[in-house]
Amino acid sequence: MSHPDHTPAGGTRSPADEEPGQEEPTLDPGLALVDRWWRAANYLSVGQIYLRSNPLLRRPLQADDTKSRLLGHWGTTPGLNFVYAHLNRVIRRDGQEMLFIAGPGHGGPAVVANAWLEGTYSETYDHVGDDERGLAELFRQFSYPGGVPSHAAPETPGSISEGGELGYSLAHAYGSVFDNPQLITAVVIGDGEAETGPLAASWHSHNFLDPVADGAVLPILHLNGYKIANPTILARMPERQLEQLLRGYGHEPHFVSVDDPGDTAKAHRDFAAVLDNCLAEIRAIQAERRTAADDGASNNAPNDADAARWPMIVLRSPKGWTGPRTVDGQQVEGTWRSHQVPLSEVRTNPEHLAQLESWLTSYCPAELFDEHGRLRPDVAANAPTGGLRMSATPHANGGALLRSLALPDYAGHAVEVGTPGADRVSPMVTLGGWLRDVISDNPDNFLLFGPDETASNRLQDVFDVSDKVWESRIEDVDEHLARAGRVREVLSEHLCQGWLEGYLLTGRHGIFNCYEAFIHIVDSMFNQHAKWLKVHRDLPWRRPVASLNYLLSSHVWQQDHNGFSHQDPGFIDHAVNKKAEIIRVYLPPDANTLLAVMDHCLRSRDYVNIVVSGKQPSPTWLTPAEAEHHSRRGLGIWDFAGTEIPGEEPDVVLACAGDVPTIETVAAARLLADGVPDLLIRVVNVVDLMRLQADSEHPHGLAVRDFEGIFTADRPIIFAYHGYPALIHRLTYRHGSQERLHVRGYTEEGTTTTPFDMAMLNGIDRFQLAIDVIDRVEGLRERHSLLRQSLQDRRMEARDHTREHGEDPEEIRDWTLA
Repeated sequence: MSHPDHTPAGGTRSPADEEPGQEEPTLDPGLALVDRWWRAANYLSVGQIYLRSNPLLRRPLQADDTKSRLLGHWGTTPGLNFVYAHLNRVIRRDGQEMLFIAGPGHGGPAVVANAWLEGTYSETYDHVGDDERGLAELFRQFSYPGGVPSHAAPETPGSISEGGELGYSLAHAYGSVFDNPQLITAVVIGDGEAETGPLAASWHSHNFLDPVADGAVLPILHLNGYKIANPTILARMPERQLEQLLRGYGHEPHFVSVDDPGDTAKAHRDFAAVLDNCLAEIRAIQAERRTAADDGASNNAPNDADAARWPMIVLRSPKGWTGPRTVDGQQVEGTWRSHQVPLSEVRTNPEHLAQLESWLTSYCPAELFDEHGRLRPDVAANAPTGGLRMSATPHANGGALLRSLALPDYAGHAVEVGTPGADRVSPMVTLGGWLRDVISDNPDNFLLFGPDETASNRLQDVFDVSDKVWESRIEDVDEHLARAGRVREVLSEHLCQGWLEGYLLTGRHGIFNCYEAFIHIVDSMFNQHAKWLKVHRDLPWRRPVASLNYLLSSHVWQQDHNGFSHQDPGFIDHAVNKKAEIIRVYLPPDANTLLAVMDHCLRSRDYVNIVVSGKQPSPTWLTPAEAEHHSRRGLGIWDFAGTEIPGEEPDVVLACAGDVPTIETVAAARLLADGVPDLLIRVVNVVDLMRLQADSEHPHGLAVRDFEGIFTADRPIIFAYHGYPALIHRLTYRHGSQERLHVRGYTEEGTTTTPFDMAMLNGIDRFQLAIDVIDRVEGLRERHSLLRQSLQDRRMEARDHTREHGEDPEEIRDWTLA
């Protein structure tokens, strides 16, 4: 059997430069099968990048057989195919459930190729069959108008991580194996990706991996030497230094180096041996810890033990391996020039076209595909069966495994409300008690993530039933740390986000609790997940997954002690740029509404839910039943807070969204009721921010008649909003209310000061809101100038009090509606 000749760097021949004619490397039957699969995957990968017809070269290749726009990334692809082929060998041998994550997701041709080889692609997309016609469509559709993307996108069976934006693969991998004790996730990390901040932090993830309850991650650091146009740091790092770095992170690195690209037999033998050793080490760690747990040990490892040293692989292979050795006299294989399309002029340059044909034939397609274009049995035999195929694993289509949470009735945690606004409780403390029961009732499919802020955000009641996972040394002074638990805290928002995404996309539920200002750290990760969900929802074969729930506290109006750096409500503005069917934003005004909202969010599917709530004691406005109705409506008129007369149109609408703006709005309405008794005030509270949009813009949006029924058709609206004021104008613009709408919110004025001074600095305080009403309701400014002046004076007095006493006036601190 002929096989391409691969020469080491500095040689003169390559498979793409010369006709095949060498004998197949001497390999045992198992590895020979792996090699045939690898060649088939490489062939399919090149075909996807270049060909639109003549997929098996039944006739000499012509320019018209190639695509007019060549899009794709070859450089990382052969390494991904190599790893995938070897993983299939051990899956078949061991019956091992395994998930594959391609960190360099721009190597999409590889992931698609292997899905087709395993038969999954044709099962998923019946227009891409398993024969020559299907192969032609597989090639044509790649990076083609109306086709499929060039990355490991949601359209790709077996993928949970697109890898278009680099840095998140390893965090996704760990999230996928939490509470999946039978699963091993093999994640290929590109050496370019390894330079990103999120990936660098992800090496710490094994410190939060419970060997008893969780599965295992096998990181495969693929060093092919180059990014788009530059060398990579880790590839140029001396091997001893690299080994020290990875061991310092707590891993046991195993090195495989392809020093001679032509000696593929040695590469196969070396990688197979290392892979077998790594799997043996993983199982040894698991067996030791699981045996200890079965024997009744309170911890599966002593408190003074360090985290297990999990194995990993470092694979050095040439970028663009098996591709053109040289193009136009310049070295390509093993350099950055192979990153994307090594032969860029195949339609206009006959030499490039001939070199492409030589490259494709070097894989000996006649040995891999039969006369019908189907994969030959002696190649297909490398595929596992059924759900063991990595492209068909249910772990990559998590909705297929998703179990609804057993949610306790939150009424048992609700606060009794006799008189609205009379009593104060912490909404987050109240929620913490309910989440404690959620954790207790769902011991294997719900996790709470946070960057060292769970207790700071007042959710400490969860520690009554669960510790925080910590696999490193535990000292006597530590609290709530154990080898197992339902809470994972690490001071990296990137890891919290990545872990949660991996956990959700493999079929479980969770919450990410975070300081509001610092959720911006994951702006870009949120972008990618929202994009994933947008596509995922349109694919009938992708089953709905649990929503990604952000619980943001320690928010802008309650960060008076930390100051300006901790004051930023702009994540909401960022999020609402995404597709309306994905994004939900909730600003519950009190503890009972927060309970109702979170119960809804944990039942939802395929959304990103953003919930913002304060942690400090604040007024309780609504009874449990009222709170449920309010959260289901999304907004409502609060008759107890206003002065309107049934059957008469109000003179002004005071609207609010957010807990602190709600307090100030209700207090402003009371000031006006006392000062202008004949003024008819309507108070509207908004809990679902998306209700402000038109129904043509968002599924939760209001029809014009409904908007005008609540906000009136022509009366002034004074709106106190939690975040940046411009967003309210943006959300409501189709309702034609802009000239009468005046929004107060955060205007980027902040410092270390008192809570009420923060409100005054940004103009959402009760005095300013009342002044705004006087200024905008016709006739009030002339008739109530003294009241306006009095409100200004009281505002200045409150500010002076903070400067003299370092705290807000008692009448502000202890204000109640009662």
